[in-house]
Amino acid sequence: MTASPIDLRPLIRPEAAGAPPSGIVEVSNYGRGRPGLIPLWVGEGDMPTPAFITEAATRSLAAGETFYTWQRGIPELREAIARYMTRVYGRPLDADRFHVTIGGMHALQIATRLAAGDGDEVLVPNPAWPNFTGAIKVAGGHPVDVPMALEGNGAQERWVLDIEQLEKAVTPRTKAIVINSPSNPTGWTASLADLEGVLALSRKYGLWIIADEIYGRFMLDEAERAPSFHDIMADDDKVLFVQTFSKNWAMTGWRIGWIECHPSLGDTVENLIQYSSSGVATFVQRAGIAALDHGESFVQHQIARAEAGRDIVCNGLAATGRAFFARPSGAFYLYFGVEGEKDSMALAKRLVDEANVGLAPGSAFGPHGEAFLRLCFARKAEDLEEATARLARVIAKG
Repeated sequence: MTASPIDLRPLIRPEAAGAPPSGIVEVSNYGRGRPGLIPLWVGEGDMPTPAFITEAATRSLAAGETFYTWQRGIPELREAIARYMTRVYGRPLDADRFHVTIGGMHALQIATRLAAGDGDEVLVPNPAWPNFTGAIKVAGGHPVDVPMALEGNGAQERWVLDIEQLEKAVTPRTKAIVINSPSNPTGWTASLADLEGVLALSRKYGLWIIADEIYGRFMLDEAERAPSFHDIMADDDKVLFVQTFSKNWAMTGWRIGWIECHPSLGDTVENLIQYSSSGVATFVQRAGIAALDHGESFVQHQIARAEAGRDIVCNGLAATGRAFFARPSGAFYLYFGVEGEKDSMALAKRLVDEANVGLAPGSAFGPHGEAFLRLCFARKAEDLEEATARLARVIAKG
């Protein structure tokens, strides 16, 4: 097929033209289809959605639930979300706080549009999931990277959010702060003191907080869940929560999540859903109800696998003497660097070629991630042991 000489890109809106490309996609395209490659570059596990969830969707389809549905989500699912969140966070949360979305990304887009627009600044602690920056830019906003620091030595290394540095980044144009805890990609988990510091800034400067607590259940050191803004916020605090079914219940391909906000924003959120997706398919929502009401043992199984996976990759890479990292306390990623390696894209492609393992380059997670790679360890132990052995051979030889 001959390439067209016509280029219409200069004629489209700058917000669309400025949507950043994904470095993760670049590496996955580079390695896709290679025989025997172990893909650890994307944020999902290797377990399919369990049958009790898929069967709920099948029953819904068989019952003919194939028509337009509630924009905010069917009442039964919103009530199930409220029950689940009340149980996990230990405070009563009503169904009118929750609105069903096409995955966590849709929830993030809605939250961003509620909080910021043309020329507004949004603070994003970095390294960060690249979709935060993308959602802000597409909405016409300006993401402001606030670097997190990797402090300590050896087993004592940890990522640190400097609240004073975050405050110094606030300007008259700042409208929101994004907080992702536990973090993708670093595994950093905010302490209650960290969250109190961010909430104090929100109150002082009138800023929205966009809270991505998607990995809040994936705590790898015995805690039942991560600290949350739910633990400290007042009813009138400006906090928007984005959530998804993708991680806890192995439902990445289903594209279902939710946004949580104060009930006074319900009509506005409903309108934004109407003009972006017109709602989530009913059979998918029925699957969501099954996940929430009957999926706790599966969630616990996933967490146990992730904890075992973390130990495999951390111990194996530490033994090379060249890998450095903060041992993640949450989520299911290891964000590590290799001594002497500064170009993460080049290193990721080299590891595809020489180790036949796919990792995400740190450069995909912002300007402060260049020297790192992200490895997803939400996989079976045999795959992780083999992948770690391959990586260690390449890394150790330099």
